[in-house]
Amino acid sequence: MRDWPFADKPNTASITTRQVLEGAPILLVTHDDDDGCWQFLCGTTNESEDARVVGLGQMYRRDVTLGELADLPEGWRASRSAAGLPWHRSPA
Repeated sequence: MRDWPFADKPNTASITTRQVLEGAPILLVTHDDDDGCWQFLCGTTNESEDARVVGLGQMYRRDVTLGELADLPEGWRASRSAAGLPWHRSPA
C-alpha cells in the first residue's frame, strides 16, 4: 500500500465492530498497551457479538484520517465527537 503511515503492516489484525463495517463513523481509536492491538470503534456498542477482526489496512482505506494516529503510543486513545472533526489524544 503506497504511503502507508503505520509501523504495523496493513494485514495486522485489528478490532472493530459490525456497526463500523456497516457505515458507522469511527469515533474512538485505542492502541492497547498489553498487546499493541488497534481498535476502531463507533461508541454505539460494547457487545462482544458485535466485534469483528479486520486488517489494519481495511480500516485505513475506510477512513484515511486514521493515518493521523499512526504514531499513537501503545496505551493511548484518540476520540472525536463526529467524523471529520479533529482527533483528541489521551492516555487510556
